[in-house]
Formats: sequence, C-alpha cells, structure tokens
Amino acid sequence: MYTTLESVRSWATDSGNNSMEALYQWVQERNQNSHVSIVKNRLSDSAQWFYDRESGFIHNRNNSFFQVSGLQVLKDGKVVAEQPILLQREIGYLGILCQKRGGVLYFLMQTKIEPGNVNCVQISPTIQATKSNFTQKHGGRKPAYLDYFLNAERYEVVVDQIQSEQSSRFWGKRNRNIIVYLPETEQVELLANFRWMTLRQLKKLMKQENLVNMDTRTVLSCIPFTMTEISTEELAQIEGCFQDHALYRSIFEKPKQSILSQMYHYVNNAKMFADTQKKLVPLHQLSHWEMRDEGIFCKEPYPFQVVYCNIAIEGREVTEWTQPLFEACGMAQFGLFTTVQDGVRKFLVRGLSEIGCFDEMEFAPTVQLEAGFDESNLNDIEKLFQKQYNEKSGVLYDAILSEEGGRFYHEQNYNRILEIAAEELGELPEGYFWVDYYTLNTLNQVNNCLNIQLRNLLSLLEV
Repeated sequence: MYTTLESVRSWATDSGNNSMEALYQWVQERNQNSHVSIVKNRLSDSAQWFYDRESGFIHNRNNSFFQVSGLQVLKDGKVVAEQPILLQREIGYLGILCQKRGGVLYFLMQTKIEPGNVNCVQISPTIQATKSNFTQKHGGRKPAYLDYFLNAERYEVVVDQIQSEQSSRFWGKRNRNIIVYLPETEQVELLANFRWMTLRQLKKLMKQENLVNMDTRTVLSCIPFTMTEISTEELAQIEGCFQDHALYRSIFEKPKQSILSQMYHYVNNAKMFADTQKKLVPLHQLSHWEMRDEGIFCKEPYPFQVVYCNIAIEGREVTEWTQPLFEACGMAQFGLFTTVQDGVRKFLVRGLSEIGCFDEMEFAPTVQLEAGFDESNLNDIEKLFQKQYNEKSGVLYDAILSEEGGRFYHEQNYNRILEIAAEELGELPEGYFWVDYYTLNTLNQVNNCLNIQLRNLLSLLEV
C-alpha cells in the first residue's frame, strides 16, 4: 500500500539501485547511440502538412494529431492581441509507475527524444503519449507500459489529474497527469531505455541543464501530501527526513487560517467579469503576422514563431515524419519568491490570465516573463525579483530547463527560486498571495488551478 512516508523517504534517498554516476552515464550513452535528424524545411516540402485556406488551419492530411490556427482577443469589438495557437483537443497520458523495491520507493523513468529537444535525450515519464499515439492512429508501435495505465484500476492510483499545458501556446490544452503504484510482487520488465530512480535522484537530475523534461516535472509536482491520513509516528519519521524544517511545516501542518477563499474569490471574479472575448480565426487574418513557406513570423518582436521540420528519430513509435514546431525567440524567466513566516515556508503566487487558458485564469509563479520581455513594463515585484537575482541574493534554485519538446523547438527557460523577507515586499498588490505548500498541494489535486510554470517550479523543491 502506498504511503506518504514512502514518498518522503524516496525524496530524501539519493542512493538507489543505480548510482547518480550510473544514471548520468546511461543518459550520455543514449545520446551517443541515438540517431536523430531534425531539419527545418518549408511547408510546401511536406507531403503530410498543408495550409487549408478554407478552414484557416495548418493541419495534416488526416486532420488529426494537432492543428495550428489563428487566435484573436477582442475588447469592445477591437482586436487587442493575436497570434498563432496550437489546437490539440485530445488528452494525452503523462504517467509514471512507482514501486517499492528493497524498502525504497522508486519511479520508472525513460530517456526519450522529442523533436524539439535542445539536447536530444531527456528524462521523461514512464509514458508520455498523445491519444493519437497510444491509439496508434499514425501506424506506430504501442507505447511501452501502456497497459498499466489503461488498467490503472487494478492497482493503486496515487494521483490522477487532468492538468493544463502552456496556455501561451496551446488553446485549452490539457494532459492526464497520473502516477500508478505497483505492488512489490508485480514483476515489471525493465526495457533498455528505462531506469528506476528515487525522487531524490530525480531532484538532483533536475539541477542539470535541460536533463529532466517538463512532463516529468509536472507529474511529480502532483504527488499528494495533504490527502492521506498520517499517524503521529509517521509524521515524526517524515520530519526526520527534512533539513528544511520550514518546508516540512509548510507541507504537513494544516494552516491555522486558510487563504483558499481569498484565492478563489480573486480568480472567480476574474472569470466572471472578464471583459474580453477570444475567437479562433484563419491564420491569414492575423494582421500582425506574416505567413511564409518557411514559417509564420510576427512583424514585430514576439516570444515565438512557427517553423516546419523534417524529423527522423530511431526508437520512437513513429520514426519519420514532418510537423510544425513553435520556436521561442529567446528564453523566458519563471521565478518564485519564497519566505518563512512563523516558521512556515510560503511561496508568492499570483492569478494570471493567459491567451489560451482553458478556464480564463490559473495561479502562476511570482514571475512569468516570456522571451524578449520589456524591462520597462515590469511591475514592482518583478523588478525586485530581477534586482535580487542580479545581486545573487537568496538564490535557492537556478536552472535552465526545457519546455515541451513535442511541439516546441529548442525552448529552454530560466527557473529560479529566491528567498526574501516578506516585509521587503510590504502590502501585496491585488492578485498576489503568500501561500503555504499545503494549500498549493491541495489545489494541485484539482484540475486547472496551478499553471504548468508554477507546477514545474514546485517540483524542484528539496527536503
């Protein structure tokens, strides 16, 4: 039976079946022995993808997989924002198997190559597959270990939530974040590109540039710590695993005064009284964008552009194909301020609307700045975050990590967590909240409350 104590022990255990050195060597060997070819081309060179002027979408001949459309935001009947947007209405699997082995909880991870990965191989969940992939619509092989997730009710489900993807690029896109706990008696075949890892090992690997992919980070962020009964004896053992005792209290001590009602009040007002409308439009109707055979480019500085690629990757369910990819024009910055109040670690989050958000607004990190952001437009909190980082003050975490490689080309971003005294910020602007981990973890057991940037940052925390 799965217990929270097992997860915490795994979070604190870095000596597993495979040493860290063995895991690094495994990834290096996979990189050296993987044959990958990704070449930018023109849309007219693709036998599968084309621009359908009648619908205004770029899609493949089967009209499956995903499409690229135009999206406009209107206020009082006038266009105030517009961009290309990814349409992928199907929900895919982001799933991890876990199992207690030799008294320690392990997670089954794979080295996977996505077409847009900046460094070829990244550590991915046990299964990372769109519905089109695992239903074999494209004629590819069935993903490994799929049956464990299709038949998850036979085992113990640790978490099963449908969570949002990047709302600046996708139109209402969501994936199923699921962790399945297997009994110790279950014999699991270990395939060549899979390894069992402790949670602590995964946290260490996240410190390496672009090594642990976004899909792994979002699934791990969903591990529930607030949903199960924990005995006094177990709590004592859990506390003994923590060096950051303020984080322990943040996770396992229920807040004396809940901030949830204030948080919900803010986002529900935003949803109810939103004064803009969004509509999908043909790509050729985007007046600020230029469609060329080589891609779709904004006529003024913008965080991304669309390119077309020929792709060949051995070992995938489908080994050769073409597709559009969204290419970042620089690196974004995602950051969290954290503080300790009355012995409890808290995190500064904000309600944030994004152009493709499934339900108008989610909670986001303190700082979420797209590539090429204009420093003159930063608010006071964002300016303070930049200033403190530049002075290297209170930096707890600083890593360059990749975004989703299946749809984005070489997108990597700064992920930073900075410690600050709450009084330096004073009274918070509307929409910002100091929140304990207990509350954030509770919200993460509900669909579409925390955005993917915040979930990814929370996944980096160490005991």
